[in-house]
Amino acid sequence: MSDGPSRRAPLEGVTVVSLEQAISAPLATRHLADLGARVIKVERPDGGDSTRHYDTAVNGEFSAHFVWLNHGKESAALNLKDPDDLTVLIGLIGRADVLISNLAPGALERLGLGIDDLAAAHERLIVVDVSGYGKGGPLDDKRAYDLLVQSEGGACSITGEAGAPAKAGIPIADVGTAMYVYSTVLAALYDRERTGRGAVIEIAMLDVVAEYMGFALNQVIHTGTAPTPVGMGSPMIAPYGAYPTADGQTAVLGTTSDSEWRRLTTMIDRPDLAADERYSRNSLRVEHRAEVDAVVGHWCAAHTLAQIQAAADANGIGNARYNTVDDLVKHPQLAARDRWREVGTPTGDVPALRPPAVARSWPIRSGSVPGLGEHTDAIRAELSSAATQSEISGS
Repeated sequence: MSDGPSRRAPLEGVTVVSLEQAISAPLATRHLADLGARVIKVERPDGGDSTRHYDTAVNGEFSAHFVWLNHGKESAALNLKDPDDLTVLIGLIGRADVLISNLAPGALERLGLGIDDLAAAHERLIVVDVSGYGKGGPLDDKRAYDLLVQSEGGACSITGEAGAPAKAGIPIADVGTAMYVYSTVLAALYDRERTGRGAVIEIAMLDVVAEYMGFALNQVIHTGTAPTPVGMGSPMIAPYGAYPTADGQTAVLGTTSDSEWRRLTTMIDRPDLAADERYSRNSLRVEHRAEVDAVVGHWCAAHTLAQIQAAADANGIGNARYNTVDDLVKHPQLAARDRWREVGTPTGDVPALRPPAVARSWPIRSGSVPGLGEHTDAIRAELSSAATQSEISGS
């Protein structure tokens, strides 16, 4: 199917109003905007989304976080403690298909916009309420940031090294929550086409991290033994890790089955290990991780990265190069597959990645990063015009 200029984006005509901040809601709505949704980002007039001011890395004006999360949106700066501005928000909600909020616990209720009341007043509205810990437990009212939820959810205990827990470098609690918001909104839009009704969706960051902890949870539930973090590796698999090479680089190798282990022993010229009962099964290799890593590490230290990767590819062994963020920016696979695009900012275009998952035939909208309140006046005028037209029609 052609992806020519007449092709409609899949979410064209869908309006999303988002009371959003930080990462979890903004990343979800940015993906909705990429697919053609109109996303109206409601921000405080006195500074807006806190991520605007984390740094000035992009053109000396915008933070790296904000550019990543917010291109393709409209910004409406509204003081929701002001009755007139609250009326504007209520007007926007009345015209929206989706309302997403990740404000602090109780914020919607204090505005008189409880999710059940909104759902009752707007039958077709999809309401998404993102919180740190959900409702109905002892942590309901606690503020939640990525580090806090990773820690509360046990993720830090299986990251890093034994005795030195670490937060994942990627904000997995935030990003994971964003992906559940995004996918559930798409499911709710599909369901509304069949039923004519919206939905109330409550997503807790703790629930997301708990889901991501699945293998570790099952190990503890069924064995009573918690996984021990192993840095650049997995506590559940061996060998599976990073090994220095003869040319000063780092090779990352992994085996995920006993047959791969046997192929690895051939690759490193140690077929005797394949016959050794101590290493015959993955669970046994995990018990003898230090010995296995020492053997693989010794072989890697005598070979260059290119030699290791060529041998691994020839033997069907998963492998990678340890890259820095700078390496990722220049990654040849991203360049060859045209994974970069340009998005606008008030101070000029900047590079951004294309969304990871789209159909070939869908046009992707590469909108601009909005200035704080850039669209407020236009939105007020739009609502005023709509109210006037409604009065004329009703007269």
